[in-house]
Amino acid sequence: MSYKDSDIKVLKGLEPVRKRPGMYIGSTDHRGLHHLIWELLDNSVDEAMSGYANKIWVSMNIDGSITVEDNGRGIPVGINSTTRKSTVDTVFTSLHAGGKFSNDAYNFAGGLHGVGSSVVNALSKWLNVEVYVNGNVYRSEYVSGGSIKSSLTKGETTKKRGTKITFMPDSIIFPSITFNSSIIKERLKETSFLFKGLEIIFYDAEKNYKEVFHSENGIIEFVKFINQNKKPISDVIYFNSSLNEIDVEVAFQYSNDNSETIISFANSVKTFEGGSHEIGFKSGLLEAINEYSRKLKILKDKDSNFEGSDVREGMTAIVSVKIPEKLISYEGQTKNKLFTQEASVSVKKIVIPKLFVWLDQNKKEALKILEKIKNSRDARLAARFAREEVRQIKNTQKERILSGKLSPCQSKTPSEIEIFLVEGDSAGGTAKMGRDRRIQAILPLKGKVLNVEKSNLKEILSNDEISVIVSCLGASIAKDFTIEKLKYGKVIIMTDADTDGSHIQILILTFFYRYMKNMIENGNVFIALPPLYKVKNKSNNAYEYAWDDKELNEIKNKFSSYEIQRYKGLGEMNADQLWESTMNPKTRKLIKVNIGDAALAEKRVSILMGDDTSLRKEWINENINFDFNDD
Repeated sequence: MSYKDSDIKVLKGLEPVRKRPGMYIGSTDHRGLHHLIWELLDNSVDEAMSGYANKIWVSMNIDGSITVEDNGRGIPVGINSTTRKSTVDTVFTSLHAGGKFSNDAYNFAGGLHGVGSSVVNALSKWLNVEVYVNGNVYRSEYVSGGSIKSSLTKGETTKKRGTKITFMPDSIIFPSITFNSSIIKERLKETSFLFKGLEIIFYDAEKNYKEVFHSENGIIEFVKFINQNKKPISDVIYFNSSLNEIDVEVAFQYSNDNSETIISFANSVKTFEGGSHEIGFKSGLLEAINEYSRKLKILKDKDSNFEGSDVREGMTAIVSVKIPEKLISYEGQTKNKLFTQEASVSVKKIVIPKLFVWLDQNKKEALKILEKIKNSRDARLAARFAREEVRQIKNTQKERILSGKLSPCQSKTPSEIEIFLVEGDSAGGTAKMGRDRRIQAILPLKGKVLNVEKSNLKEILSNDEISVIVSCLGASIAKDFTIEKLKYGKVIIMTDADTDGSHIQILILTFFYRYMKNMIENGNVFIALPPLYKVKNKSNNAYEYAWDDKELNEIKNKFSSYEIQRYKGLGEMNADQLWESTMNPKTRKLIKVNIGDAALAEKRVSILMGDDTSLRKEWINENINFDFNDD
């Protein structure tokens, strides 16, 4: 297959990227920052996917820059016939220029070699490229969001091949340009699972740390990695095939867990919001299970079919498709959702017969899975009765509790109103006095809520604090949760900035993650950030709030003489202080809660909130730096 200068098609300009970076990388927070790496990584993975590369290097450099290198074919280095510039300069300075616009260079592609590269260049303070082709090193340098500092020049001879890109993100664009090694390593580990035999080398220069990611069994290992803290009831079910020019690879496993985890990829790019391939998998799985259950008479003639939530409970699945460039369709440049309708048809038509064959050939495990599914259906029906029972028992009690605890807001328009879940009655009372009554509701919570990871649904529904939260939000719970019924646009957890406050946050978030996950995925959940300090300027009585010691020192340096008030909890603030520092939409700081990496989230929740204390202790020792100060 060719990959030459004429394969790079030009469609022009980087300025739109700097003006609206969110359109190209999703956001300018830590997700958008790391997305710069993913764009370059996807390009290197495309070389591996096409069989031209077997190694990728990703390095965090001492100066804070990032290097991504592969041993693929290398970007073509001749003169592009359209731009009359070198093809390398064209790829990095023209927004719609890339090898994936030509069907001759790649069959399958996840990144857009030019769209991705030029976007990274546009959002970088500087970017350097080295290309190893034809036995020589070729170099280009760019500065200030894509301006050419040094056009492509031919350098020394080399035996290497491939492309090496080093970039420094622009602090004008990103509030923080500090990369997180854990986020990078998790992505590299996932990528290695998708390509058997691909070696990805990670290096952190500051820590002189190196780790190699390599998988011989691909997504089968991926499923086992996610489920390593669970108790499987089946082996990993795996099959792959091709239909309508689409390659389909599926691996899934059932465990005694109640959660459902499906992670999908299209051309190696993680589709966070799923899409047509996930729809095809779910539909094929449900149809095959129902048909097989009737064949074995587990479902009688009078019985209704299992529901989708029944057959997916306790399941961890990886769905990976490879789609020709002429067919693939994503939602936006960040590729979070697959729209290719052919993928749904292909995945479904592959899953149904192959799963049927597996169930026939593995009767013992098949019966365990079907028993699990039947129990899930029975639990769903029992939970429905339990909800009614709890609802009847607590109906009058709940109304009394709500009337005594919830301070509702005046507006009833969900898009503009918010509810604060506040730690303690004292802070709740202060919040009630300081709030904007028109758009802010207050619900004080007494003590720590139930750890739902260690409780069944009936216990959860019987818990006063959780029961009141569910009633206030109005969208039900678990399989009955309906995002359209959510009464508030923002659900804000507001706790003290101490260990107990963090624990309460985690308990509430665990409840939302397990029983109201759509609320997190929909972007409705936030964490309030109360300040740690109030610094008053003694000379003019002006004051500022500081959220950490760095901000505190910056404020102290501005004031010639000052007075510091240290807040140990929300209850130490006056109503006006709590309003202006933590509740006022114009001045407050909020953390928007998102799931991000589904595999990582599932593993961490099960480890940190589950019953196995040894796993929790091991994770804490490996990931937490206990740096105690004398005070």
